[in-house]
Amino acid sequence: MQKDFLEHGLNSNRRRFLSRLSLGLGSAALGSLLVPDLFSGDSSDSGLTPGIPHFAPKAKRVIYLFQNGAPSQLELFDYKPRLREMMGQDLPSSIRGNQRLTGMTANQTAFPMVGSFANFQQHGESRNWISDLLPYTSKVVDDICVIRSMHTEAINHDPALTFFQTGAQQGNRPSMGSWLSYGLGSENKNLPSFTVLLSRGKGNSQGVYSKLWSSGFLESIHQGVQFSSGDDPVLYLKDPDGMNKYERRKFLDQVSQLNQLSYEQFGDPEISTKIQQYEMAYRMQTAVPEIMDLSKEPDDIIKLYGTDAMTPGTFAANCLLARKLSENGVRFVQLYHQGWDHHGNLPNEIASQAKDVDQASAALITDLKQRGLLDETLVIWGGEFGRTNYSQGKWSAENYGRDHHPRCFSIWMAGGGIKPGISYGETDEFGYNVVKDPVHVHDFQATILNRLGLNHEKLIYKHLGRRYRLTDVSGKVINDILV
Repeated sequence: MQKDFLEHGLNSNRRRFLSRLSLGLGSAALGSLLVPDLFSGDSSDSGLTPGIPHFAPKAKRVIYLFQNGAPSQLELFDYKPRLREMMGQDLPSSIRGNQRLTGMTANQTAFPMVGSFANFQQHGESRNWISDLLPYTSKVVDDICVIRSMHTEAINHDPALTFFQTGAQQGNRPSMGSWLSYGLGSENKNLPSFTVLLSRGKGNSQGVYSKLWSSGFLESIHQGVQFSSGDDPVLYLKDPDGMNKYERRKFLDQVSQLNQLSYEQFGDPEISTKIQQYEMAYRMQTAVPEIMDLSKEPDDIIKLYGTDAMTPGTFAANCLLARKLSENGVRFVQLYHQGWDHHGNLPNEIASQAKDVDQASAALITDLKQRGLLDETLVIWGGEFGRTNYSQGKWSAENYGRDHHPRCFSIWMAGGGIKPGISYGETDEFGYNVVKDPVHVHDFQATILNRLGLNHEKLIYKHLGRRYRLTDVSGKVINDILV
């Protein structure tokens, strides 16, 4: 054997070869401990080794406070005094143009403009305009970036919501959290990399469906795990009556052996995923109860989030849980808060909804900041589209509703490499069209991936002969809001 090596110009022998081989295996083992996903998945299409970003990230994780139903930007963030001056006047056709309308207002013969019942004031050193409906948010205005020039293509709730979450209006696409799990892996092997929390306000609600946190055509290990507010935060996680921890471990080992034999025979990657999911569920049995227990949170933290924080299933409780999940390494925490679909009785309903979320949203920013976590955590607040500047149906200054409006709306972002204390983009004086720095949904998604060290054009997955990505075939990073 030594002679063969020397004939090929390799100055080695059996002892040296085995010695170096053992060092290589040791390095590989160490690498798998430091970067658990280093040797998982296929990076040939994504240009990415799972667990390692394309470039140095600014953020490690995301908390997305999705306001399902589309909150009105005109009552919360986009101050338009001209609408009050022109209260009741018909929206000029030159402004409305060929804008697509929903079936709820398509038959209207007039489009009476309605100014916000809520007052606005400038706050903080940034002097950013924030509605009086958001007194707590106004206190953290210098920590957030308000984007007032968002626009989308979808005009109805389900496709618009799906578009934001998956980059496509139709189903069966991976959610943003699944893309991040696929690209970056997990920071904590005892918890899922993608979790979902649901809450509901008192206003008119739109549905939230599991397809929004589906892994689509990615391996199902990347799908979101929904946490509920009941006694069992994750269903079927507890051991059945009569089974102890030792028996559960022995049972899982035997099931794993059977699954491994099946995998070797059929080569189906979902079998391997099933093995991983069983193991994850076993580890979560210890991690999840501790995370979901809010009783050990100090009184000042509960006061910060509000008394609702101790009521399971509320938005405040979910914001506090989001902080705990995030600081324990969950890559993507998705909150959905329902109740923002205000086609009528908007003044009363939006005031109630804003009160539901204002304190806890601001508290999350403050809490992360005081723990030194805001710089590495990207927090997002917003809905699926905006609301019209005219009333839907009958109206008065005290009681009106607004229809869906995809042409312009507002969201805010904070932490994770986003410039604090700025506003970006502008709408016209009627609050109907974007006139400066438009931001499309795919631009927004590209920017989120960028903050986590991912190039949205390289994070791809080959499926049915096509290379897919979250931003489809468009999207550009919004560099002006980045630090």
